[in-house]
Amino acid sequence: MLASLSIRDVVLIERLDLAFGPGLSVLTGETGAGKSILLDSLGLALGMRAEAGLVRAGQAQASVAALFQPPPGHPVFALLAEQGMEPEEALVLRRVVQADGRSRAFVNDQPVGVALLRRIGAMLVEVQGQHDQVGLADPATHGALLDAFGGLEAPRAAVAAAWKGWRQAEAALREAEEAVAAALRDEEWLRHAVAELGALAPAEGEEEALSAERQSLQQAERRTEAIAAALAELQPRDRRSAQPAAALRNAARALERLPAAPGSGFAEAVQPVLAALAAAQDQLAEAERLLERLAGDAMPDPRRLEALEDRLYALRSAARKHGVAVVELPGLLETLTRRLAALDAGTDRVGALTLARDAARRGYLEAAAALTAARREAARALEAALARELPPLKLDRARVVVEVAEREESAWGPEGVDRVTLLVSTNPGQAPGQLVKIASGGELSRLMLALKVVLAQGSPVPTLVFDEVDAGIGGATAAAVGERLARVAERLQVLVVTHSPQVAARGAQHLQVAKSLRGGRAETRVIPLDAAARREEIARMLAGETVTEAARAAADSLLRGAA
Repeated sequence: MLASLSIRDVVLIERLDLAFGPGLSVLTGETGAGKSILLDSLGLALGMRAEAGLVRAGQAQASVAALFQPPPGHPVFALLAEQGMEPEEALVLRRVVQADGRSRAFVNDQPVGVALLRRIGAMLVEVQGQHDQVGLADPATHGALLDAFGGLEAPRAAVAAAWKGWRQAEAALREAEEAVAAALRDEEWLRHAVAELGALAPAEGEEEALSAERQSLQQAERRTEAIAAALAELQPRDRRSAQPAAALRNAARALERLPAAPGSGFAEAVQPVLAALAAAQDQLAEAERLLERLAGDAMPDPRRLEALEDRLYALRSAARKHGVAVVELPGLLETLTRRLAALDAGTDRVGALTLARDAARRGYLEAAAALTAARREAARALEAALARELPPLKLDRARVVVEVAEREESAWGPEGVDRVTLLVSTNPGQAPGQLVKIASGGELSRLMLALKVVLAQGSPVPTLVFDEVDAGIGGATAAAVGERLARVAERLQVLVVTHSPQVAARGAQHLQVAKSLRGGRAETRVIPLDAAARREEIARMLAGETVTEAARAAADSLLRGAA
């Protein structure tokens, strides 16, 4: 409900803070006192159009803040969550209007667009006036109201679920058809690519493994070259080059051929040299043998290295051709194979999905037909309930028709296939038409009141505002209006601007709107009335400018009757 309204520098209001309670709150006052300014101010907070003329003369800006306390689980909390806003128990809608007409909007002090503010406001307050009705006057709201009146939540939920299933089946079929169409366009290339990549048969991690093996073979090749070079030094093929083994042998023979003079000791001296030369020959032979063994062990397979090079080239060439990395080739082959399989099995899949789509559509239509039947039954009950409410409101010749008509298929949705419209005829023989086109201002407000009396239990909007719903009526009709406003206020918060004492007497809270002069400027004030002041205000409404004891007595009678 609306808990409070704070207004700053709006037209004739300099500073005003109002608190509202549950039930019926009435605002009274003489014509021109500024009651419309209050409604305009509330409208600003609800996202209505901002105008520079609303800013109090001489001020830079006007501001209005409305504090709401929605009931738990109210749809406004879901809307706030959709917008990424943290839900809070209290909800403050604030609007600031500059003197040039520009405005800013805030929800709980977070800047928002005016469109979002208007959406939130429409979920919290419904205004019914003689000239600008919102809510029931909008045919788009009639279906939900009828469903709430008839308690049709279960069949409506079934329709929504069936609609979702149908949409999902449609999407799956459309996706399959698009996949087959795309595959058909690329069929020749697809088959060639799958055959080519299938013959290549790229494996996961193959490039890395091949590169490592190639590096190992290349290192082995370099080791073999080094061993061969070492052997070449020990075993030169050029006969003109010095042969290390032959040189050692020749040196030993030369020493052995030298004659040894008796007693000279030369033979003994040369023996260590000959032994060293013999050892050198043995070590050299061992070195040659070991090098030859290493050469045999380290010799890489030249054909394997060539095969590796060819494989790497083929993989990298295929990757370049398809615009992917080598590591992605196995995945690409799998994807293309699936596409080809989808093409081969596409017709069967599309056929199966078509059957599923048709079954989902039939399920939706069956659920929608059940909802339509329930709505038509609820429509007759609603018409009967409204027929009982209209005569006391001086609308005894009026007739409300709840039309449940099938929409075109393009307009079907999760709420069903029906277009629900409340139509009215205010005179016998007159064809029913839309509420706002058939009824006059006063009739429309009373029709809205009758509808609210019947539909209050299903209304998601917790606060209703009626602007002069009693215009042009009096006596028993005004009393009936007051009694019905009080009935609606048992379920919802109701604010009513009224000139009728019969309506004012029904209020749980009475606010008097008055205009006075302060500092040479007109100013609108709102005064909460206690019991005595309230009696005096109702007496004034009964008697006019001069309040008499008879008027006070009549006011007492009205207040006792409303208690």
